[in-house]
Amino acid sequence: MLELQDISKSYEELKALNGVSFTLRAGEVVGLLGPNGAGKSTLMKILTGYIKNWHGSIRYGTNDLREKTKDIQQVTGYLPENNPLYPDLFVLEYLEFIASIYGIQQPPYATVIDKVGLNEVKNRKISTLSKGYQQRVGFAAALLHDPEILILDEPTTGLDPNQLIAIRKLIRQLGEEKIVLLSTHILSEVESVCDRVIIIRKGEVVADEALESLRKGQKQRVLVEFDYRVETEALSKIVGVEKVVNTFDFQYELTCSNQEDIRPKVFDFAHDNQLKILSLQQKNENLAALFNQLTA
Repeated sequence: MLELQDISKSYEELKALNGVSFTLRAGEVVGLLGPNGAGKSTLMKILTGYIKNWHGSIRYGTNDLREKTKDIQQVTGYLPENNPLYPDLFVLEYLEFIASIYGIQQPPYATVIDKVGLNEVKNRKISTLSKGYQQRVGFAAALLHDPEILILDEPTTGLDPNQLIAIRKLIRQLGEEKIVLLSTHILSEVESVCDRVIIIRKGEVVADEALESLRKGQKQRVLVEFDYRVETEALSKIVGVEKVVNTFDFQYELTCSNQEDIRPKVFDFAHDNQLKILSLQQKNENLAALFNQLTA
């Protein structure tokens, strides 16, 4: 359990964080939401030990972050928003460098490279990689020492739809056994990956809710994009779908009459009709309304 109590941080006259308190546990992925300047990055830098001058208390188990900074850093993986890499190094060479910093005796290079999908580029220079693959390299570096705490700042930046699905699935898997805090400004990212959402505004926690509680009482909406145009009448025949809107080109919004996750049926529909799904996400209107209400 990672417990934050009354965390405050100021930059001269600017109050970046003001009495932030919450608890993170293994077995759930927590989304950290907030508008630009809300204090998300400052909070993450404090949690990783990068910022040392702050007020309050942070404890992981019996360890206090101030007293046992190195111990907690040894079990923390961090993927910053501006992923710092050494462009002249090869992918595997960079991971060897990261392993040497952590003092890992038998680094699980093959396992981590396979997890994040770097097999095809592991022997290439980082400078030659796309933004999406560079993001994967940063993810691999964060996972290399098998951390117990995983802090991710905009982890899906630059990923194409296929990469996005794979990384989201990986984050969900990691959240089953690790503490995962994911900072983002994209609501659909939270809906697809997280079990719980914390919203901060002007350095203060204004909401801490389980996603399941936000979904209660609302109709399920799913946004899907195929590689070809589909007749709305065909989609409306999926059991549970009561309304279909062709929002743009090959993109469709499905409104469903029950709370059962309709996405497996959409996958089956695509398979049966020889279609490829380019993107698929749930739309949580209650989360959007809550975010707008608390941060406007």
